[in-house]
Amino acid sequence: MFGNLGASEIILIVLAILILFGAKKIPEVAQGIGKGMKEFKKAIREVEEDIKSIDKIDTKKETEKDKSETSN
Repeated sequence: MFGNLGASEIILIVLAILILFGAKKIPEVAQGIGKGMKEFKKAIREVEEDIKSIDKIDTKKETEKDKSETSN
């Protein structure tokens, strides 16, 4: 995940983040990121459900059309 980063580089990055944001701000930032990810996943699920329901409707219409064409 971190590629060629060693422990010392990761510690340096964490310290830089602590200096930039401060210890009190980091939980708020993490919480905001978590909420954003949750909303994003929810939106993806809703779009997938919409696509599946549209696909079911289209499949049903095609089946009904095929039935009516074969009965004629």
